[in-house]
Amino acid sequence: MSRTPPGSRPAPTPCWPGSKVATEVLLPKLGLTMTEGTILEVLVGNGTVIAVGDPIITVATDKVDVDIEAEAAGSFHAAIDTGVTLAPGALLAWLLEPGETVPDGGATPVATDGPTPAPLEVAEPDAAPPAPKALAGGRLLASPNAKRVAADLEIDLTTVHGTGPGGRIVSEDVEEGAAKPAPVVAASIPVISTAAAGGVTAMDLRPPLRKLARSLGVEVATIVGTGPGGSVVRADVLAAFDPQVDREIAVVSSTPTKFGQNAVTKVVPLTGMRGAIASRMHASLQESAQLTHGYHVALDAVVALRAQLKAESRDGDLVPSINDFVVMAVAQALVTHPGMNASIADGEVRHLRDIHVGLAVAVPDGLYVPVIRFADQLSLLEITEETRRLATVARSGKLTLDQLEGGTFAVTSLGTYGVDFFTPVINLGNVGILGVGQMRDGVRWEGERPERTHEVTLSLTFDHRAVDGAPAAEFLRTLDDLLSRPLRLVLS
Repeated sequence: MSRTPPGSRPAPTPCWPGSKVATEVLLPKLGLTMTEGTILEVLVGNGTVIAVGDPIITVATDKVDVDIEAEAAGSFHAAIDTGVTLAPGALLAWLLEPGETVPDGGATPVATDGPTPAPLEVAEPDAAPPAPKALAGGRLLASPNAKRVAADLEIDLTTVHGTGPGGRIVSEDVEEGAAKPAPVVAASIPVISTAAAGGVTAMDLRPPLRKLARSLGVEVATIVGTGPGGSVVRADVLAAFDPQVDREIAVVSSTPTKFGQNAVTKVVPLTGMRGAIASRMHASLQESAQLTHGYHVALDAVVALRAQLKAESRDGDLVPSINDFVVMAVAQALVTHPGMNASIADGEVRHLRDIHVGLAVAVPDGLYVPVIRFADQLSLLEITEETRRLATVARSGKLTLDQLEGGTFAVTSLGTYGVDFFTPVINLGNVGILGVGQMRDGVRWEGERPERTHEVTLSLTFDHRAVDGAPAAEFLRTLDDLLSRPLRLVLS
């Protein structure tokens, strides 16, 4: 009797004699540090025939959102719902060829013979839109964002026509539906009215309004409906909570507190990139002993050299930025301070051979830290080219996991936002990160004569478990020395 190796998935069993076995789609391990992934969106509907390479499921990892592509052709059948978090190797879906079945028998096998499925029909302008397509079990085929928008706008998704792949409802469909005039309510559907015997009850309210009433502590019987036919609308719930509330104000919810009431105007779920940032930053602070040194550095020589390079450049030439000089100085300083190019694992501080500098890039939804690999072996021009390239790819949302993994030290800058000093949080796996503040005017005294200087404050956060205060200060002193004689960086 054969045994299944530990950690492997047993082969699925056909549903009936003679049937073939479906191809499983498993969650791949997307990067060395990935321990779990969250299903953000199922991109195709059950029964959709897809080709090799088609994106089918969007997964959020701890670093980036990734579209899982089909490695085989066939009819798609999901095995999971959006919002679930799974470990690598978990079953996501099945791909069925003609004659194959879903192992548990929960789906109809794809016909082996018969005509090719007809393309989607386009409704005539005056025709009623087709009903939204649904997944197995009656679940509507709608994106997570569409569901959030529908909840905010109080739109019934069953009335929305999906225009996405396979009839999937997207947020634009919901917004378009909200802009259309409300349909006439059929006479057979009772209208919620406060005139009904006994007044309004909890079951008379739509789920979003019931939730709002509960959060405000409003007695449902005290609500007076002012909508069509006496129906209850959001403003009625708010007015029952506070008669002074302006009925034109749209509020998501309000939670009573000890000192009064405050209205929640927006809810941002900690999911996707926001959730990944929250999780990793919290873990970093929980798992390490972080301390930050502030260090003033004069950049007169860097400013003068940069001006010279700019004057000598031709159209199309890249001129290094202040941050490019800092990144190169960091890479060179890590060579002489290997304790800063390290990680902690299994109770050990491990000095790392290769120097890969991560560069924080702000994007509308959060932050990416793409990696400049072997930064100590690059010229200043090569670092300039690489920082421009990675920043462009990051802002376009097309970074790959390979471009985000393996950093051994990081540099982040808030100088363009007018920040002088801050306390950057170390990326998990590193023992240091350098923050760069804004360049500002300073004063240096030459005897009795003051001279204007260009200064910047460097904020070095380090893990005190691996690095003590004095070695961290020496690292900053080396950076100061390198930036005071930047010609060596250009010629190296």
